[in-house]
Parts: sequence; C-alpha cells; structure tokens
Amino acid sequence: MSNAQQNIPKELIYEMVAGRPIYYRGYKDYLKGEKQIDELIGSSSLQSLIITRLVYFLMSNLDNEYVVLTNEIGLQFKDKGWRAADIAIVEKEKLKGVKKSNKYLSIPPKVVIEIDTKAELEEVQDSFGYFHKKTDQLLEFGVEKVIWIFTDSEKIMISEKNKDWQILNWSREINLIDDLKIDLETLIE
Repeated sequence: MSNAQQNIPKELIYEMVAGRPIYYRGYKDYLKGEKQIDELIGSSSLQSLIITRLVYFLMSNLDNEYVVLTNEIGLQFKDKGWRAADIAIVEKEKLKGVKKSNKYLSIPPKVVIEIDTKAELEEVQDSFGYFHKKTDQLLEFGVEKVIWIFTDSEKIMISEKNKDWQILNWSREINLIDDLKIDLETLIE
C-alpha cells in the first residue's frame, strides 16, 4: 500500500479488486476536508426510492425459497477481493450452511441488482469498463443474472452468463427472476 493509500480511511474503500482498493466517489473531497464520510457513502433520493420499491416488490412477490439482502452487501471472492451489491437475491437453501456473522457473503446470490455505483470512476481508465469488469466478476463468482439500473440515462443493463447482454429503457418490462417481471418506470411512479 502506498503512503497516499495509508492516509485514506478504510471506511472509504467501496470494493477491493485483486488487492487494489476502489474508493467511494468523492473520497478526495474527504481528504481535502470538504466532505464527511457519511456524505460520500449515502444514496440519492432516486436511488433510495428504486431500492426501496424493488425490495418491497421482491419481498411481496417472491417465493419463500429466496432471501432478499440489501444495504451494499459485501460479496467475498476467493482471491480476497470483494464487491458490494445494492440488492442480492439468494436461495434460502444455499444459506443453510452459512453462519450468521459480520462477515461478507461468500456464496453467490442468484441475482444481483445494482443501481448506479458509488465507486470513484475518475481513476479508472475506462469507466464503462468498471461496469463490465464488475459484472464479469459477479458472473464468474456464480451469480446467474446481474441487473444494472442507471438513473442518469434511465437505462437497464441485463447480463447473464453465456447470453448476450441487453440494454433496455426503463419503460420496458424486465424479468427479475423466475418470470417475476417489472416495469421500473411504473414501479417508481
């Protein structure tokens, strides 16, 4: 770890990839004394609305065989890297052997839903590549479907292993899991 990284509080690490931290967007403002940590890690009102409505919808409509986890759940990879997920849908059966603890989840969810990102993309050479790399890592980890919701462009990207990725408008109905479908535009009205 470089001297500069030693001065950055660990609370500002959003994700860890191949031993390299990815910091929360705006972490440099914290280092300059212009913002507090809480200002960097919070969600926008639109992100919060989407997450709240999606979680409510999922919990009201999913079979009892699933658990819906949220709040930037950490997903621990074998290489000591980890990624955060806004919403993870996990099969209850897979959780039976997992001890309830303050550790990150080490089993892959069936579906991960991400709303934008809180990662500092300014330091990433290809910011769109961040979304691709994270999606690829989640799919390699064993996640069956990754859904990205982008609030600025009002687009949804759906990625499944060994299938063509799709980019759709918010107004399009999408399949979240097991033929449970939503139209995001209607859901957040």
